[in-house]
Amino acid sequence: MLVSHHLRWLLCALLGIAALPVHADLFYAPPAPQEDAPKMSGEAELGYTHLSGNSNSRTLLAKGRLTWLTGRHTHTLRGETRSVQENDETSTEQYLVAGRERYELQGPHYLFGFGRWEKDRFSGYDYQFTTIGGYGRQWLAGPDHILSTEFGPGYRHDAYVDGKDEDLGLVYAALDYRWDLSEGAYFEQAISTEAATRNTTTRSITSLTAQLNSHLALKMSFELKNNTNPPDDATSNTDRTTSMSLLYSW
Repeated sequence: MLVSHHLRWLLCALLGIAALPVHADLFYAPPAPQEDAPKMSGEAELGYTHLSGNSNSRTLLAKGRLTWLTGRHTHTLRGETRSVQENDETSTEQYLVAGRERYELQGPHYLFGFGRWEKDRFSGYDYQFTTIGGYGRQWLAGPDHILSTEFGPGYRHDAYVDGKDEDLGLVYAALDYRWDLSEGAYFEQAISTEAATRNTTTRSITSLTAQLNSHLALKMSFELKNNTNPPDDATSNTDRTTSMSLLYSW
């Protein structure tokens, strides 16, 4: 499919320039940039493991984000891919490309909108495209604790592996909490829910990040994605990813 081809090319381009995740995800009410934030910034996250012997497995996790500021607007592009192979058989293969816009209102209030294309080889979908917009609020802004929430309506297009497709309306809500444990380490918990008539998709990420120097950090994370009613071709309704990766920011 032509659209899928272009989106995969864009994902590769994003990863190629090493512009991967600002600390929260696009689906978890990311907080406002700090007052001294640069006009353009990026972050790259890469994790890889290779086991051989009685079992032979390889795991790759790569995420990228590019963010730039213009006045009250925050623009973000993101790409992600992950793959797991066991004894030369692929058990996980996922791709994601997304873009997000944020507009600051007076005080702790803001408006947001994002679009996301994702493909999971074993989910029962050929691909899914989601767009969401709404209102957000920053409840805590530091110095040690940061908390933001957002909600709004959305639309999702589901393309199934059997060639059928479906358009769904949905309701979205998200929360992001960050606790700065010290000058070089922070804990983060984020969760989002997208409720449609057919199913509800819940995403969660729990992470601990420790800064190694001004550009490099070590990140440990646990991610969960649950679909309450996946297609019959799906291998599972819940994906879990535990990873340790190297984070590069600029």
